[in-house]
Amino acid sequence: MTQPAKLEKPFDLAIAGELNLDLILYGLPLVMETERDLLGTAFISTLGSSSAIVAHNAAVLGLKVRFASLVGDDDFGRISRDRLQQAGVETADVVVDPAITTGVSILLPHGAERHALSYLGSISALTVAHLDFERLAQARHFHLSSLYLQTGLHPGLPEFLLQLKRAGLTISLDTNDDPANTWGSPLQQILPLVDIFMPSEGEICRMTGQSELAEAFRVIDDKVPTIVVKRGPKGCTVKHLDQIIDVPGVPVNPVDTIGAGDSFNAGFLCGYLKGKDLATCARAGNIAGSLSTLAAGGTESYRNRSLCEAFLREHAFPVTNDQVAQRKSR
Repeated sequence: MTQPAKLEKPFDLAIAGELNLDLILYGLPLVMETERDLLGTAFISTLGSSSAIVAHNAAVLGLKVRFASLVGDDDFGRISRDRLQQAGVETADVVVDPAITTGVSILLPHGAERHALSYLGSISALTVAHLDFERLAQARHFHLSSLYLQTGLHPGLPEFLLQLKRAGLTISLDTNDDPANTWGSPLQQILPLVDIFMPSEGEICRMTGQSELAEAFRVIDDKVPTIVVKRGPKGCTVKHLDQIIDVPGVPVNPVDTIGAGDSFNAGFLCGYLKGKDLATCARAGNIAGSLSTLAAGGTESYRNRSLCEAFLREHAFPVTNDQVAQRKSR
């Protein structure tokens, strides 16, 4: 596995991505009639967006994180940015544009399934022109999520990632879902620049047109050296060159699986940036993903200091308690 640069840099991880809140309403029926008052059983507003969840939870786990994004001059943008800052994430590169509205996602969980409704707003308005290359290059590694929601990033993205590679950064990618289910440009252009590809099992099967993971690997494994496939309660499967590793999940009674895959990314990258082997990185990802399911939303269990520290200690997460405590005290 390609290791991140050993150069002394002020940040471990740089992320450029979407920043918004999730509004989660529980207890609604799966089939919702129109012109009726449908009553939920619980509601929470929490930090959403795949990119921001990775940044938040990676910072809690001990990484030094720089985050670049675009929000509107509104309450949703301010609250989202504040949540990242509370976790210790550097947000000086979050651009505020009063001409746009911060995006938002409304999630309606129904057991293992959920409705996901999003207004893109600032999410799709972020462009490469908003990104300060020199500042993002102060990190050892760059991560990108939500490729198909961030359509404004598509023009110029391959060239920008190539610049980061030339500056010595390693790169990871989690496309998340493609709402159009076409899995088109710029995925094929950027995959050769990616060191770690981090799809879910469903995503990699849909993007390759295959029904089995082994077949999906055959379609894509010549493009990326390391593929990390998230498989929910089953854990994950990692393919590095000709090596395949299955790492079982960490059993929990989940409260909410929203953001579990993004939290997995944070844990895996934490192990990776600390120089751990693939199996340890995968184990770290499984622990981090399971932790996120113990509270509503993708970051609330990480904001609960006692819950977070106890769970990481119980499962021997590969970060010292001192590192976690130091990040949480900032």
